[in-house]
This record gives sequence, C-alpha cells and structure tokens, in this order.
Amino acid sequence: MIGNDIVLALSMRSVRLHLLRSVLAALGIVIGVVAIASIGMMGANMTLSVTEQLSDMANKLTVTPYTGGGGGMMMGPGGGGGGSSSDDDTITRDQFRTIERIVAKYGTAYTVRSESDRIEIGSETGRATIYGLDAEIIRKILTVETGEYPKSTTSVVVGPTLAERRGLKIGSKIDIGDPDKGSTTTVRVVGILEERGMSMDLSTDMAIIGTDKLFTGIYGGEGEFNQVNVVVNDLNNIATVKAAIESELNKKEDTVTVQDSSRMMESITATVSTMTTFVMAIAGISLLVAAVSIFNVMMMSVNERVREIGILRSIGTQRTEILRMFIYEAGILGLVGATIGAVASIVIGYIVVLGMVGTAEYFFAPSSIGYVPMAMAVGAAICIVTGVYPAWRASNLDPIEALRAE
Repeated sequence: MIGNDIVLALSMRSVRLHLLRSVLAALGIVIGVVAIASIGMMGANMTLSVTEQLSDMANKLTVTPYTGGGGGMMMGPGGGGGGSSSDDDTITRDQFRTIERIVAKYGTAYTVRSESDRIEIGSETGRATIYGLDAEIIRKILTVETGEYPKSTTSVVVGPTLAERRGLKIGSKIDIGDPDKGSTTTVRVVGILEERGMSMDLSTDMAIIGTDKLFTGIYGGEGEFNQVNVVVNDLNNIATVKAAIESELNKKEDTVTVQDSSRMMESITATVSTMTTFVMAIAGISLLVAAVSIFNVMMMSVNERVREIGILRSIGTQRTEILRMFIYEAGILGLVGATIGAVASIVIGYIVVLGMVGTAEYFFAPSSIGYVPMAMAVGAAICIVTGVYPAWRASNLDPIEALRAE
C-alpha cells in the first residue's frame, strides 16, 4: 500500500511525461469555461442594464380606454392610445377625477392628450407625435436639456431624436397640421428634452410636447383624454392601485384598461434570461467536446501504463489507490484548465460585455462575476466524471495479465 502523496506524485508525473497531450486536453476545458462564463456574464450584464433602464418606469400605471383587446399593449402614439375621436376611445374628466381620488394617497395622476400629425419644418415634411400636457406636469416629469419649458400656447419642447433628425434648434418654427385638410398651427421650439429612452407612459424622444391649451386649440376634445398616467410612490402599492382603479371604473362594464409597467419589465428581463440560458447551452457543447478529449487521453494513459499498473499491484498497491491515481490525473487536467479558463474568462468576458452591452458598469456585480466560479466548477467536474471509467478500468486490471503486457 502506498501513501496519498505518492499517488498524487505518480499522477503529476504522468501529466509531465505527456505534457503536450495533457495541454491539448486541458485547452478544451479552458475554451469551455471561457465560453460559458463570458456568455453568462454578458447575459447578466444585459439583464442588469435593462432592469436599471426600466426601473424608473416600474412604478407607473397607464390607464387607457377599453378597446376590447383584453388588456393588451396599446399601439397609439402615447403608448396608450391614439388621438381623440369619440367618447368611446377617450377618458372623460369624471373618470380622471375618480382616478385622482383613488391615487391621492398612493401617488399622483395626470392626463395625457396625444395625436400623430403631419409637421412641416422649413421645406421638409414628416410626421410626429404631438402631446398635450398640463404645464406643471411638463415641468415635473420632463427634463429640459437646453432651453426652457413652454410658457404659452405657441411654444413647445421637442424630443432629442426629433431635434437631431430634423435639425431643430431653440427658436425653430414647426407647422403642425396638413394644409390640404385645413389650417395649420405654427409653434416655436423653446426647449430640447433630455433623452428618455424606452418608456411605456410617454415616448417623448420623437415627439413635440406642448400645453393642454395648445393641444385642444388644434384638435379640440376639451374634457377628453387619450390616457391617464399614474405614478405610485411605493412600488409595493402598484397592485393595490391597479385593482382599485379597475374595480371602480369597470364596475358595470369594462371602460378602461390598466397596464402595469412592472410586468413589461419582468417580461423583458425574462426574455433576456431565456436567451442567455439558450446560448450558454450551446456554449456548453464545447465542454462536451473537451470531455471526449479528456476521456480519450485517460484511456490512452491507462493503455500505455498497463505494465506499470501490474507492477504497482504486485507490490501491494490497492485497487482504490490505482483508482485515485487516475482520478487525480483527470482532476489535475480539469483544475489547470478551469483555473486558466477562469482567468481568461475575466479578460475576454470584460471585452465581450463592453462590446455587446456597451457598458461594463455591472461586470463585477455578484450575479455577473459569479459565472466565473460556476463555469470553473463545471469544467473541473466534467474532467473528474470523465476520468472515472478509465480509472475504474485501470483499477480492475488483473495484475498477472498486466505484468505480461508489453
């Protein structure tokens, strides 16, 4: 019987004697660990980035007229409906007052008027969403990057994307409306908003925002609104507020649809997570290839050392020690490959995350960097599991037959 240190020394000696073969086998583990860790970190960073971007709208509800769609996502310019055309597709002032009363102790509610219309800037024409909001609400929920907030019925602020595409500056004039269908209204740009990005309540990046008086002066609809947005102070009260609004306004029949922004955030993050898992599964194929390589190396090692095994068995070495010797060898290959792969995955993963996500702000977050030890453990475990059969075969060789081997 030999000691554990000698068993380990024999395993390391075998790795050194067949260094090139061992390096190539470990390289498969390196590639597998890098692939899984890098893709996992990319997915985690993407999820964290999207969650951060959407977190600002997670505490919002949008109330829109019921259209028989079963609560589906509205496709109007305001994110919740189109322009006002009849009482059936607008929210009335009485309904808004009911919503205000319900929301009073949980947050704030405000009305939104919106219409997609033709605009003319100089000699260029196009279309844009026109929003009508209360002047105080504009100041409260929107941030002007340059210029000021609208103070009259002839002044507006515009989204940064619209300003960039149409070359709008402070003082630019915009004609709203189609001259072939009636009169147009000329407004002056007094401010350009900060980029707001993806949002469910207001999509202002490509929009023109003016006061309620400007909107009703162009389109009419006094006392009618396309949607009501609710901002809840405590995210935990979202479900309570939503249920209260639906219960009150849909008591006799469905008149409004209440959309929960947090559900959209959950849906998006779940989709990103599913995609990441799928791509990681594909990357895991590289570890299966590495497992085949390790298995092949271990079987070759057993076949080349049959006589050595016979000698060890003849001097009293136990079967369990022969078994450990080959499992140690597989473990050494796995540990070396997984360690190198872990170091490489941090470097390569950082580059992948920066290139694919656009920011490495969350790279060292636990949910991101945690993929490195996970991939490391998977790589090492695969090596050990793959080495079990060759080790078992070696330990069960007949000592006499092994000594006769050439």
